[in-house]
This record gives sequence, C-alpha cells and structure tokens, in this order.
Amino acid sequence: MSDVAVRAKGLSKMYRIGGPQENYQTFRDTITRTISTPFKRARDLLRGQAYGASGLQEEIWALKDISFEVKHGEVVGIIGRNGAGKSTLLKVLSRITEPSEGYIDVYGRVGALLEVGTGFHQELTGRENIYLNGAILGMKRHEIKRMFDEIVAFAEVSKFIDTPVKHYSSGMRLRLGFAVAAFLEPDILVVDEVLAVGDASFQQKCLGKMNDVAREGRTVLFVSHNMSSIVDLCERAIWLNRGTIEETGSVTSVIQKYLRQVASSGCVDLSIHEGRVGNKAILRELQLLTDGTETSTFRTLEQLTIKVTCQFTESHRSISLGFVLKDQLGSRVFAAHLNQYLDASIPEPGVYVFSVSFEQLSLSPGGYSISLYLGNGSFDFDIINEAAYFDVVWNPSIDLLYPPQAKWGPLFAPLAWNIVNNNGEYVR
Repeated sequence: MSDVAVRAKGLSKMYRIGGPQENYQTFRDTITRTISTPFKRARDLLRGQAYGASGLQEEIWALKDISFEVKHGEVVGIIGRNGAGKSTLLKVLSRITEPSEGYIDVYGRVGALLEVGTGFHQELTGRENIYLNGAILGMKRHEIKRMFDEIVAFAEVSKFIDTPVKHYSSGMRLRLGFAVAAFLEPDILVVDEVLAVGDASFQQKCLGKMNDVAREGRTVLFVSHNMSSIVDLCERAIWLNRGTIEETGSVTSVIQKYLRQVASSGCVDLSIHEGRVGNKAILRELQLLTDGTETSTFRTLEQLTIKVTCQFTESHRSISLGFVLKDQLGSRVFAAHLNQYLDASIPEPGVYVFSVSFEQLSLSPGGYSISLYLGNGSFDFDIINEAAYFDVVWNPSIDLLYPPQAKWGPLFAPLAWNIVNNNGEYVR
C-alpha cells in the first residue's frame, strides 16, 4: 500500500468572471437560440459592435500547475496571502469543485471544515446532521452512534441538539461543524481559516483536537494566517502565492521566507485585515516608526514607536490597547497593555491615536510580528493577529566582537563582563 494520502499533479482551477450567468436551457430554448444567433450577429455588426461584446468574460486562475504529495500521518500547513488559492485548493481536495486541468488523488475519506456549517442541511436538527455527515463519510450508523456523545460534548450544544441548525448561531454551527469533521474519524482532516471565527478558548480546544488527530496517525491539512498555530501543529508547510507553489519544506524555513516577503512598509491599513478576529473594525491603522520615520526595518537598541489609529462610534468609560510581539516562529517575546500604565477612557466618539515607544529595542536580529488587542478589560472590542511584520538587523554601532545569532534567542541586552583572579585583580 502506498504511503501517499494526497497527490496533486499539474492541478489548475480557472474561474470565469464578468460574463452573463446562463440559466438551465430547455430543448426549445436551444432551438430558438440557434435560429436567432445569425440575426443577432448581423444586428451587432450593423451597430458597429463586436458580436457578444456584452458577454466578455475574464479568466482567473485560482490555481495554476500545482504538484505536491502529502503522506499518511503528515500534518501540513498551507499559508499565503488572501487570494493565493488556499481555500480553492481545499475545495478541490474535498471534491466540492472539480479542477480545470490536472488531477488530485485522495486515498482515504476526507473530513472537511471549510466554512461555518459546511455540509449541514439547515432544516435538519444537529442530531440529524451528525448522522447525515457520517453517512456521507461512509460510516456505519453504529460507528456514528459510538462517537455521538463525544461530538455533542465537544461542541457544547447538547441543549440544542434536536433544534434545526438554521436557528444556531454562527459559533454553535462552527463548534458542531468542527466536532463532526474531527470526531467522525476521517483519514484526512482538512481545516480552513474558519477557526478564526471562534473565541480563544475554542481555538485552543480545536488545536488540541487536531494534535490528537495527528498523533493517531491521520493526515491533517491546515490553512491559517496564524503562524504560531502553524508552527505548533505542523511539521511541513506549503506556501501558495497567486495560485502557484512559492515554497514547500520545513515549517520554520517556509514561514521565515513568507514573513520576509510580506514585511510591511511601516504603515498598515487595519480597516480590512486578514488577521482580524471578529467583524468589529475599530482598529484602523498601524504605523511603525523610528525617530519619526516610517519603516519596517529596525536596528538593535534603536528606538521603535508603535502608533495605532482607532475610530470609535461610542464613548467608553474604560479602554485598553494591548500588543504582543512574536518572533518568526510564532513564540511570544513581549506583551504589554495600556492599563498597566494608565487609566484611560474614550469620552466621546471619534478618531484617537494611541502611541507607545521602546526607547531601546532590545531584540536580536530576526523577523517579528505585532498582534493588537482592543478592549476594556472585560470584553474584547477588536483583535488582529499578526497585524504587521518587521525586521530587526544588527546595529554596527554596538561595540561587540561579533553580533548575536538568532538561534540564541530574541532578547539582546548589553552586558558588562569582567574576570577576577585569586588575588582579586581584574584580568583582561
């Protein structure tokens, strides 16, 4: 038996946009169109128009000539900007849509969570949808029954399990959808960025379950913009860029190259950001500056100022802005929030700019990200993961024989060394 779970060869997917949508055609419609076409062509030419100009279509290649293999038991992260083709790849893999060229072979049954409530029939209850999805996966009724209680407990919807899912909130559909996809023992689990809709505790719960699935030797394909989740869960990564594979290999090397390419210019529009958790866009702009100049590259021990512009539609008695710095592997380096330093409020609606500075940026050379949080201490108003990326390079003005290396860790601090002999004398 082959150890390959997924094999793609020359895989391409093309969409046509801008053209008229054709409805179902009857035989009579076909005959009528065949007879009338020459007359329409003549009329368009007499008017000086190219025939069919109103029906011009543009071809968009969401995927173009992709080839790769995923082995059984492998956990692979798929990364890339919005529009890179990640979700299209998973839909082709899940047989939701067919490829335009090439092929993809899947060896085993696939459990997919691509959108909230994917595969659910809105008129059926949660209980009925669990059995329906299990049957689609090819499971026997007794197999589904064995896992039923665990699915309901994980999804935390026991009170509503006999309610039609059309009455579920998006969070309830998400929890049940993930539980069905993960617990019905698919050979291949496919999860899109949909987990970003859930709260933090649910995301951790899902990541833990995916770890369990991976340890059981099943295959996982995981799409996410959260690099720390990719690092924690995956052993290999595929980077998609404009429908093609830009890089594939170990998680650390692929993510480092990806983050280096998407490093910001020093000013990021946050109004529409792929890393936002939720849909309340109060965080509007992020600026990174050194001595008043926007940049995405800083020197060790240089000044770094973070400016965040927010637009409030109402007043708040208490407000706090927090940020988290992570290294290029997604590990937390430093975190702070406004309430540690000030009791702040928003007296009236309007635009406000929050500013905080590192007088000396004590980071070793490497790539870093900034995540932002806005709330009042009790409730989250707006959260953006990996809102911006920046690089730290070595500052040649620091008097060292040679600079630190990234593998030593992200923190740099100037130290005073000395050596003393048995007589208490300083030794050079």
